[in-house]
Amino acid sequence: MKTVIIFDHPYTLAASDNQPHFRSYSAALAKATINRLKEMNQEVDVIDLHADHFDPVMHQNDLSNWRKKQSINSQVDQYFERLSSADHLIFIFPIWWEVMPAMTKGFIDKVFSKNRLVSAHPRIVLPKNPTIKFFTVSGTPTILYRLKYGNPIEKALSRGTFKKLGLKKVHWYNFNAEDQSAAKREKALKTIGKYL
Repeated sequence: MKTVIIFDHPYTLAASDNQPHFRSYSAALAKATINRLKEMNQEVDVIDLHADHFDPVMHQNDLSNWRKKQSINSQVDQYFERLSSADHLIFIFPIWWEVMPAMTKGFIDKVFSKNRLVSAHPRIVLPKNPTIKFFTVSGTPTILYRLKYGNPIEKALSRGTFKKLGLKKVHWYNFNAEDQSAAKREKALKTIGKYL
């Protein structure tokens, strides 16, 4: 089984070690996920968008290529090839202003372009029909995020993107690191296996 992790945080995965002024709970979550998957003998492929210097902006030429069903660029093509061989995809990112960061949005915009369709009946974009999981980190408590803000991540990514693309096995898990003690945050990392 192969899992591809798409990680989005400006500090990159290097910020997983809880160093002052260079730490990210998203990175710690990604590292714990990678370690647990390897313990489960799964092949793990990590796309670290900031470390890769991915350009999330859909430039004029990119959009023209997207509309013509042509390649946007070689990096995007390589990302899609990596996703195509995956049994599972895990997106890990912080929630900022109630939505995903620009890198994640740009990744989806560019990688899932019109020339990617595997089958039009039903519309499927990835041949292995992988399970897709979103591990997010937010300051807003999950219950408030669902009730007050209407759960924009699930609406935009689960229903508005992947289910439209024929990928039905989509799950979202949110971690409220800012609302928890250090001990609770550490415990959540140790029990990541239950979400995998």
